Amino acid sequence: MVPMTVGEIASAVGGTVLCGVDVVVRKPVVIDSREVVAGSAFAAFVGDQADGHDFVRAAFDRGASLALVSRPVEVDDGAVVLVKDVQMALGSLAREVAGRLGAKVVGITGSSGKTSTKDLLFQLLEPAGPVVATARSFNNEIGFPLTVLRADTDTQHLVLEMGARGIGHLEYLCGIARPHVGAVINVGTAHAGEYPDGQRQIAQAKGELVESLSRDGVAVLNADDPHVAPMAHRTDADILWWSTNSTDAQARAFDIQLDREGRPSFVLAIDGQEERLRLRLHGAHSAANAAAAAAVAHSLGIGLTDIAERLQAAERLSAGRMQTTTRPDGVTIINDAFNANTDSMHAALTTLAAMTARRHIAVLGEMAELGDLAEEEHRQVGKIAANTGLDHLIVVGGHMAAALAHKAKGHTRVDHAPTPQDAATLLTKANLSKGDVVLFKASHTAHLDKLADRTAAALQAERHGAAGRACHQR
Repeated sequence: MVPMTVGEIASAVGGTVLCGVDVVVRKPVVIDSREVVAGSAFAAFVGDQADGHDFVRAAFDRGASLALVSRPVEVDDGAVVLVKDVQMALGSLAREVAGRLGAKVVGITGSSGKTSTKDLLFQLLEPAGPVVATARSFNNEIGFPLTVLRADTDTQHLVLEMGARGIGHLEYLCGIARPHVGAVINVGTAHAGEYPDGQRQIAQAKGELVESLSRDGVAVLNADDPHVAPMAHRTDADILWWSTNSTDAQARAFDIQLDREGRPSFVLAIDGQEERLRLRLHGAHSAANAAAAAAVAHSLGIGLTDIAERLQAAERLSAGRMQTTTRPDGVTIINDAFNANTDSMHAALTTLAAMTARRHIAVLGEMAELGDLAEEEHRQVGKIAANTGLDHLIVVGGHMAAALAHKAKGHTRVDHAPTPQDAATLLTKANLSKGDVVLFKASHTAHLDKLADRTAAALQAERHGAAGRACHQR
């Protein structure tokens, strides 16, 4: 964080200094007292599960310099600033810090793929100098300002993932840190339950990113998405198109081929120059994400040769996104269960089908926040699953899972498991063995990510248990 006195912070957030006016905050703001480091600030949020005010003393014990609170607290030492609303204060403080930065700000949004694109872009930009990027998927009105507050005067690039669950959300985030480059990956059905008018309204919300750009900014747009392409008319910024299909796009990935492990190789072309490369990541959709990240990097002055070299070295940074583990017994587990919508389900299932395997097994959970589209979208995923030639499909959840399973029946073996524990029992009965590949995919609320982790670690735990029993017998 840019060093600021408590007085400066209070002025920025419209708060009242209760104590510690001479303190200087030099480290980022956190909302979990366990993450406090010496010199950081602690924002005391009142949540559904816990009240941050109960942890103010713990934060100071860990070395916090400041606490932002919405009601008075008693402390022995440290600075305290009282505000009306901690969340709004966090946004105001981030806005002040963003105004003091010299970094180039990049905003990335989309219905799917934005986290993976953000992770790729971070690895493209990092060799050029200090980069701060959104951790995991902290892309909302709380996580976004927390990311901004991690930047300091040495930061050269600030890469911000932006999530939108309604009209005005991105406008608010862009008002905190105005992007120099805005990239829109796609417009799908994620969070459709928050948008009564469907994809048209989702596109309206996502397009707020490009509307925020100044004339000297750059809008990086997906030429292949019919809901994204019209956004070019909503900005005065320069347009840089990326694509996996259009030959007119300045940046494109084409001739995409998957190897036996589902990793893509492709030709990356930027402004007429071409490089063939292979990613360490999985899925054809990773090539599309790479094209988007490459387009942003190109707009920031990175050359094609460096882009290609860095993309080939890039690794998966965020858990639960095509996280692939091969157990000692030769069973491969794909944990793609951080989130899900119809498009990302399609991408994951297509990748699974492309991988060489003794058996292709998918464990699919329900997709959340789809509103009135939920049942039809789950049926659509069932059709996709049926057409990918799975050997075994386990569908987890209630009514929507049943709708998915119904559309897949007749084309593959389908089991319906009401809970993740039921799915675990079915996997045990499946006798996983060498050469099997198992995909776990669902929205985070389905908790299949935990089942995926347990399944990936199952053999190791069993072996440790067996070794322990053998020692006991001896």
